Amino acid sequence: MPHSFRSTLVIGLTVSASLFLCAAWADQLIMKNGDRVAGSIIKQDGKTITVKTVNFGVVTALWDQVASVSSEQLVNVVLKDGRTLLGTLTTTEGKVSVVGKDTKLEVPPGEVTSIRNADEQKAYERLLHPGWGQLWAGAASLGFAGTSGNARTLTFTTGVNAARLTKTDKTSVYFNAIKASALVNGKNSDTAQAVRGGVAYDHNVNPRLFVNVFNDYEYDRFQNLDLRFVLGGGLGFHAMKTELSKLDLLAGIDFNHSKFSTPLTRNSAELFWGDEYSLKLTGATSLVQSFRMFNDLTNTGTYRVNFDVGASTKLSKWLTWNLSLSDRYLNHPAPGRKTNDFLYTTGIGITFAR
Repeated sequence: MPHSFRSTLVIGLTVSASLFLCAAWADQLIMKNGDRVAGSIIKQDGKTITVKTVNFGVVTALWDQVASVSSEQLVNVVLKDGRTLLGTLTTTEGKVSVVGKDTKLEVPPGEVTSIRNADEQKAYERLLHPGWGQLWAGAASLGFAGTSGNARTLTFTTGVNAARLTKTDKTSVYFNAIKASALVNGKNSDTAQAVRGGVAYDHNVNPRLFVNVFNDYEYDRFQNLDLRFVLGGGLGFHAMKTELSKLDLLAGIDFNHSKFSTPLTRNSAELFWGDEYSLKLTGATSLVQSFRMFNDLTNTGTYRVNFDVGASTKLSKWLTWNLSLSDRYLNHPAPGRKTNDFLYTTGIGITFAR
């Protein structure tokens, strides 16, 4: 037998055996229309079931369109009564059968609220009772720019956005700052100096409704704003949530203390409304946007608008390129000052998760 033919035969038998073993040991779904999906079950959340396949990547199917399912791997099956069973999964005569080390149970498919593989179960349990220092994720960036010669300039920017998300609540913090100076014809002057930051907390009342509280701080030298302190809260509504995007709507009341260097001090109650939106553009790039409209209840006719948008692109596992745009509009600013201040920062940053 020629050597080349033997090599081809060995490769062919190896591939055939591998395919046979994958088919024999893979989890399988049979859909009501006759389609078959083989791979590894990742999770089922009540409406859909997700399977990782060898040739087609991650596949998601409607759970109510599944005629039968079988798993060779151990999965965690959660029932409507709150029990979680660990075992292999099969469908027999219209019922779901779970067989574990010390368990064997058959239930109607409607009694199964979720299915999770080992990794999904570990991630779920981590969200149940996390420590305060856990589950934080975000990005931080730092930027410098300058010139030297006839004119000497220096610009420094920094930005931080982080959030801690659990099954029941979300805590988020943000910080943006810019400082720019210029030396022209021997005269040194600051051209921009602003700091914006805050913290917010959301707590879910039910899957759609949540309570929101927040505390914002702002300083802007060239708006003559020494300090803006805002403390408020209200209700929010999870209007949309998909694998790629999320939209929250918010409204409530707040207290605004604004101290200017003119000197001018304003203390007022405000009615606010707005939204929070996030979108995953690609596997590496994500976008976040925030809008707030604040109507002054103490000084009728006075209002302000906050608009922020940020984009982050992963360059490596931990390195990112970040862009942040932040706009503040005040229809009655300090005397002699413009109504609108726009701040943008960009630079290389790092992502972190705990």
